[in-house]
Amino acid sequence: MSRISVRNVWHQYGDRVILEHLTFEIEPRSFVAVAGPSGCGKSTLLRLLLGQERPTRGHIAVDGVPLSPEPGPDRGVVFQRYSAFPHLTVLENVLLGLEFERASWLGRLFGASRRAAMAQAETYLRAVGLEGEGARYPHMLSGGMQQRLSIAQALIRKPKVLLLDEPFGALDPGTKDAIHRLVVDLWSASEMTILMVTHDLSEAFKLGSRVLVLDRLRSDPQAPERYGASLTYDLPLPRKATTPGEPLPQLAPPPPAPRMAALRRFGLA
Repeated sequence: MSRISVRNVWHQYGDRVILEHLTFEIEPRSFVAVAGPSGCGKSTLLRLLLGQERPTRGHIAVDGVPLSPEPGPDRGVVFQRYSAFPHLTVLENVLLGLEFERASWLGRLFGASRRAAMAQAETYLRAVGLEGEGARYPHMLSGGMQQRLSIAQALIRKPKVLLLDEPFGALDPGTKDAIHRLVVDLWSASEMTILMVTHDLSEAFKLGSRVLVLDRLRSDPQAPERYGASLTYDLPLPRKATTPGEPLPQLAPPPPAPRMAALRRFGLA
């Protein structure tokens, strides 16, 4: 399981406060979308959960265990900008996660161990719709296919938590819909908890089982960097994991008052 606890987290760079008074719990197997205006600290929160940065104050734990001070295999991540190694094939990029895990000294497997790992990597390529593409290089793939590759790279180590940092922003609408469907299917078929950062509130409501909205609750014109963003809305959605291929559920109208206020805040209602 993968329960995430964030307790009174503050984060700042020098005198500039980015986040303040963040406290919330994320239940196992949730799909949580974090939305908010640009510059409100969404990606900073994701880096804190990944372990790239440490909170200035407060505590973050996964399943009751304090978060390790650096990224680990229990947390996979997919960024908006594709992160594949250009000199490796598609299959080799996915295989690399297993090689680093099982051959830490050389970073390379051989013989039967390598064949078993390759078969496992090919399974993940099939899962993300890249079957038959293993011999190609990342630059030979479309944007949507590169994002599928990034997802396979993140999943190969079977993380408890999958972190998505605005992963669909650069995709065209048709490709974006297909990747949305893929991510929901993978979530429905696994035990993962997913936390997705997005600037698109309609995307947050489409995919998430819960939407967290960050924004600054207070400001000081004389010291604009004095206050950071806090949790302004915490909106649970009536959504459960779906069966693969099942249409993504729509929001149940009419939205309750807090949700409608959030939609108005971002100009979507």
